[in-house]
Amino acid sequence: MAFSMGSGGGAMGDINMTPMIDILLVLLIIFMVIVPVTPKGLDALVPQPPKDPQKQPPQNDRTIVVQVINVPGRTPTYKINETELPKNDLLGRLSDIYSNRAERIMFVRGDDNVNFAYVAEVIDIGKAAGVDHIGLMTPKIMAGQ
Repeated sequence: MAFSMGSGGGAMGDINMTPMIDILLVLLIIFMVIVPVTPKGLDALVPQPPKDPQKQPPQNDRTIVVQVINVPGRTPTYKINETELPKNDLLGRLSDIYSNRAERIMFVRGDDNVNFAYVAEVIDIGKAAGVDHIGLMTPKIMAGQ
């Protein structure tokens, strides 16, 4: 078989791939370095106000609210709904509550002057007890203040 080479010195139509591959590798390295560095915060759910303020929602006995109550000069006290418990009993009690529930949602309410480290401990205890979604309750902010 014979190939014809054409006339000797014409322009070539091939694309030089080397610079394109270099740029691709640099971008790949940049994305590999940036992705693990992105910060990950706490996932928080905040209860939303009702759409109709005149209509009060029915009380739900299935809603679990863990309160962190500030005691000046001492460590805070803890309540599950209205039952006061020591911090050591929180994990056991929350595990009992959520052991047979399909909906595992808990809210945490901290007093104004309580250190957030205590609230974060309650969040960790809730996760250890098997709670799927943990929301933070904030004080109601009045309009016009």
